[in-house]
Amino acid sequence: MSAIAFIPIDLESTAELCICFRRDAMAESFAGGAERFDLASGDNHQQYLDWLQQRLQEFPEGCVHMLEGNSIVGQIEMQLTGQQSLAYLNMLYLVPAARGRGLGNQLHDYIIQIFQQVGVVKAQLSVSPTNQRALAFYKKHHWQDLGPRPEDPELHLMDLTVGDWA
Repeated sequence: MSAIAFIPIDLESTAELCICFRRDAMAESFAGGAERFDLASGDNHQQYLDWLQQRLQEFPEGCVHMLEGNSIVGQIEMQLTGQQSLAYLNMLYLVPAARGRGLGNQLHDYIIQIFQQVGVVKAQLSVSPTNQRALAFYKKHHWQDLGPRPEDPELHLMDLTVGDWA
């Protein structure tokens, strides 16, 4: 396995790749997920790119690409909420060829490290209950399934106490 590194997303050079990763993540998570993303992200996915640019400005270490050697094999999108000690994980993604090789654990280790550095105590994410692979991954890493999100019952809210990883 090549060396792993995490670098902030460079939207100028990787915008199309970010869109592809987000579309694939949505397709993996939901029936019709890619189309759902396309509809929600506007013409040429500009709303998504604007949203991602805002996240990069607010929390650059929270929006990164994972490099294996010289290849981008993963993407993380996370944000700090208005509450100082709470963060939200928007996306944890690996390209299909990188799955099943332990790289997901390294993605997760990175998010925990960053959360601890910035003082996050609790983290949350949303996951489709039909995405069994993601559910198993998050449960293995001690995320607790809080059940359907009130505002979007198609998704489950998961919660992690970051201090459990200290």
